[in-house]
Amino acid sequence: MKTVLTCAQPTGTLTLGNYLGAVRNWTTLLPGNECYFGIVDQHAITVDYTPSELRQNSLRCVAQYIACGLNPEEAHIFMQSHVIGHNELAWVLSCLTPVGDLLRMTQFKDKTGGVTSSQTTEGEGNWIPVGSGKPQPKPVVNGGILFYPVLMAADVLLYNADIVPVGEDQKQHMELCRDLAQRFNHYYSDTFTVPDAYIPKAGARIMSLQDPTSKMSKSDPNDRATLFILDTPEQIKKKIMSAVTDSETEIVYDPARVGISNLLEIYGVLTGRTPLDVATDFDGKGYGDFKASLVDVTVESLAPIRLKFDELMGNKDYLIQVLKNGSGAAQKRAWKILSKVHRKVGFVEPSR
Repeated sequence: MKTVLTCAQPTGTLTLGNYLGAVRNWTTLLPGNECYFGIVDQHAITVDYTPSELRQNSLRCVAQYIACGLNPEEAHIFMQSHVIGHNELAWVLSCLTPVGDLLRMTQFKDKTGGVTSSQTTEGEGNWIPVGSGKPQPKPVVNGGILFYPVLMAADVLLYNADIVPVGEDQKQHMELCRDLAQRFNHYYSDTFTVPDAYIPKAGARIMSLQDPTSKMSKSDPNDRATLFILDTPEQIKKKIMSAVTDSETEIVYDPARVGISNLLEIYGVLTGRTPLDVATDFDGKGYGDFKASLVDVTVESLAPIRLKFDELMGNKDYLIQVLKNGSGAAQKRAWKILSKVHRKVGFVEPSR
């Protein structure tokens, strides 16, 4: 039996890309494995956020996971902030992490693009003393963004996970995680399993409906670019029928024709077929016929998820109990790993 762990931030409604490229694939790992699915609410506060929305999104995330097929009877769904050990292990790992490694992280560069080390806050660039009566500026670059990858490594290593399902954009973070596991094992003797990243091929990268050269994203300002798993049939139809294709007339799967190929990928993943097979069904037909069929397939695939989600959000006591059970199981496993770390680094172990 392998230990599978993956985590995601509670950032609102899952996109179709999140579902097809991640969550649906997670369900295939449930049989025969011990699975942990973490909602990393502590990562979510590294960027601007609203506390009430974070609480609501966290419960919505649990409901969406279950609605998408993650059965809490087969897996442990837990909240990061409910498990003691994530930040403690992150601190130990940070003491083994060169700052240069963190500064080279692609996501750090993306989130802080163009900001120099002197531009630490909005406005003046320095903190205004508390009590001065002046509003406190927010940091442009906070320490949480820099050390985000170390906490992510701790999220994984705290459970000695064998397999970690991740997206393409997390490969660099997983490389750091593996490096830190090996570095700790070298300095303190074998403690951590060096985890393997699991990146499914099918549905791994669903692209924007309006800019098929870019990944489908929750934050896209174009409201027709992204399909969400909780979209109504009317919203799905509006978005797919206006999706970018090209000036050609034949429906052919060709990576050079990114628009139509993206739609064929979506159709294929939803129906369990290859994009090439799907294209043959529409030989001699136009884009309108194809898009109309894709609308029907998408609506049919997502309808049970919407229905189950609405049911779950009407029973928040159940969602809280799922988190209690999952966090309890996660904590039990985390204590075992954390106790080993305490002994290895020389801490006096606390009594529990």
